[in-house]
Amino acid sequence: MTARKIDDMSAFRPGLVHAPVTPFRSDNAIDFDCFGRLLDFHVRHGADSLALPMHAGEAVSLADEEKRKLLAFAIRHVAGRVPVIAHASDSGTAIAAAFATYAEATGAAAVVAGTPYYWTPPAAMLVEHFVQIGAAVKIPYYVHNAPHDTAGTKVTTEIALRIADRLENFAGLVDSGLDWQFMIELVSQARRTHPEFQLVSGTEHMVSAGAIGADAMVSTLAGVAPRTVRTLYDLCRSQKFVAARPAQEDTAALRQAIRPGDIAGLKAALAMMERDAGVPREPLAALAPDRQAGLAAALAALSMLKDEPRGWAN
Repeated sequence: MTARKIDDMSAFRPGLVHAPVTPFRSDNAIDFDCFGRLLDFHVRHGADSLALPMHAGEAVSLADEEKRKLLAFAIRHVAGRVPVIAHASDSGTAIAAAFATYAEATGAAAVVAGTPYYWTPPAAMLVEHFVQIGAAVKIPYYVHNAPHDTAGTKVTTEIALRIADRLENFAGLVDSGLDWQFMIELVSQARRTHPEFQLVSGTEHMVSAGAIGADAMVSTLAGVAPRTVRTLYDLCRSQKFVAARPAQEDTAALRQAIRPGDIAGLKAALAMMERDAGVPREPLAALAPDRQAGLAAALAALSMLKDEPRGWAN
């Protein structure tokens, strides 16, 4: 397979990437009216780009046609205000590649794909999986390392380097694994031969990732506390890591409060900030009343939320 020459590959920098949830109506259908409000909120409150539908957007619970409609709606609604990064992960290589092709044709600025759901292929097949998805498009292509979401399957430095050698539109790696030794090794080795290689933090742990060399960050918590997340990102991009520690500690506390409920907790927190995006789609369940009360108490104890916007209009 021949790599394609992408002349402006280094020009795309995702910056602070907001990863919005997917709102559902009571009949389980996507609530596009709410989704439009949600996108507008993210754009107004500091998103340099949007990535969807990521794990927080319940991608694995969406049919392929739903994902296509969601992406097309987002690109049309955002109307060029910020770039949209399409999430093309899937169990089948051809399915993921077809979605990537659709995303490019629809106007996505970049594509991101993680390891196959359920399957745990050997390294050689994992490389082939990623290469085939990336080769289906000409726009920038990112690989997502998220072992906690994909049954422990990890992207190694060797895998990333082999992908980079075969794809000139391979822009870099989004890492949610929190393995700092891996990230240091990856950045030091990848940038020797591919100077424009980008490391993107897949979580809000930006102080550590930024010190290693990450210059972009994907945030799910930006829907809840966009001002704190923006402060954290801006300080880290300016390499003011000591000054960024309060914002880092605040986002860590927010994540700790929400995390036991995962997506249900995230959506419950959004509702508590007066931005109701419905409940998760089955088989996920909404938080039980006692857990709702516990989350509400935990959020009330976080002083940082007093300075965050409430509702859709703020």
